[in-house]
Amino acid sequence: MISWVNCSGVSRLMVRIVLDYPNKDVARAVSRAVSPDNFKAPSNMHVRSMWKDGTLIAMIEAETKLPTLIATVDDLLFCVTLAEKTLLGVKKLR
Repeated sequence: MISWVNCSGVSRLMVRIVLDYPNKDVARAVSRAVSPDNFKAPSNMHVRSMWKDGTLIAMIEAETKLPTLIATVDDLLFCVTLAEKTLLGVKKLR
C-alpha cells in the first residue's frame, strides 16, 4: 500500500509492506535480517520493520520524490528475498 499526504506544502509518502510467513520464527528472522535498514535511512526517510506472529510488517515514510521511494522499496524487498533464501539454505543443511 502506498499513500501520499500533503501537509503544509510538504509531501510525505508512506509505504506499508505486509508479508506472511509460515510461523513467527521465520517472520522474526527475516525482520531481524533487514533491521539494519532501519538505521541507514537518510534524514528525510524513516524505515521500520517489525514482526507479529507469522507476519512481517515494513513501513517506509519519506519526504522525497517517488523514484527515490521506489528504489528504497526495491532495496528492502531485495534484502527480504536474500534473507528468505538464506533461511531456506540453512534449513536444507540441517
